[in-house]
Amino acid sequence: MEKAVVVGAGAMGHGIAQLLAMAGFETWLVDVKEEILDKALNQVRWSLGKLVEKGRVREEEAKKVLERMKTTVNLEDAVRDAKVVVEAVPENLELKKQVFGRLGKATQPNTLLATNTSSLSITEISKAVEKPERVVGMHFFNPPVLMPLVEVVKGEYTSDEVAGFAMDLARRMGKTPILVRKDVRGFIVNRILISMFTEVCLAVCRGEATIEVVDAAVKYKAGLPMGAFELADYIGLDVAYNISKVMEEAYGERAKVCPELEKLVKEGKLGQKTGKGFYDWSVGYPRIPFKLADKYDVWRIYVVSVNEASWLLKEDVATPQDIDTAIKLGTSWVQGPCELGDELGLDLVLSRLRELHMKYKEEIYKPCPLLEEYVGRGWLGRKTKRGFYIYE
Repeated sequence: MEKAVVVGAGAMGHGIAQLLAMAGFETWLVDVKEEILDKALNQVRWSLGKLVEKGRVREEEAKKVLERMKTTVNLEDAVRDAKVVVEAVPENLELKKQVFGRLGKATQPNTLLATNTSSLSITEISKAVEKPERVVGMHFFNPPVLMPLVEVVKGEYTSDEVAGFAMDLARRMGKTPILVRKDVRGFIVNRILISMFTEVCLAVCRGEATIEVVDAAVKYKAGLPMGAFELADYIGLDVAYNISKVMEEAYGERAKVCPELEKLVKEGKLGQKTGKGFYDWSVGYPRIPFKLADKYDVWRIYVVSVNEASWLLKEDVATPQDIDTAIKLGTSWVQGPCELGDELGLDLVLSRLRELHMKYKEEIYKPCPLLEEYVGRGWLGRKTKRGFYIYE
């Protein structure tokens, strides 16, 4: 039986380990304390039980999955003969580099080394390994067992063979992989989400809307599954803040950290998991009034999302199809930003961005040169049969 190892037994780690075991691997889960590993296995048992209840997995198969799972606190022993190692430790670059330094020495030269980072540099992490070409990003979404998307990210040194193997591995785990061709911060999904979050935070900080007004518009007018602030609370404000810091370092004023987010994190109010964040979860799930939905113009989140997708295309990070697929699978949006831009009309998107940029002088509204080029060529979307896509 092929052997896989997951380093880090937190919410993401034990979920990824469960997926590998379900895919037929002898799967070892590694962490620093036995009690962490025991808790992780209990979570896997619970998850498998739910899958059995819903008829998605037979009971006998669930038992076999558990039999294929092992735990240990000894990283070097676990990875020595592994075919695949997925690192899922906390989102800290130095910590991840330390782990990969150990992995590079303890694994076989042909072992795939994947990092489950949501925003950090694959290239920087891979420098800790003697053969950095075998390091690749595999960004799973939470919860890994249920979310269908994996962003497979090529670092500067990642070989095509390794990226292809990671794509095949994700498919074997029942996921839809999207190739991120360049090692940019935030990859695809978080690039788009942070652009949207930056816009709504600016609107709230300027006093133009309240948190509830924004979320009502996002949910009931834009039709997204969760409000922007509601989603941040659900993910965890510490996670959102760490991603935002990485994005701000990479893109400057275009992705500046929301002051209110920073304030809440410093106060230890991290969202649903601590009972308080943007909302007070101690009294139950946020009730966002429908009557507030018309008080914020959702075109603003539309245009910044389309603009950020344009930057991804300009940087040759992914194709329009892959950007849209990643957003739809990773966030449950009905349309991806490229599809949305073509439907709205790229000329109208550009006009609105220019208007917002002129009014507020914020970098988030500065139009991407590629968007300006498309409009200049008359590629306005569906109405001209050419935009991000070509229409017959």
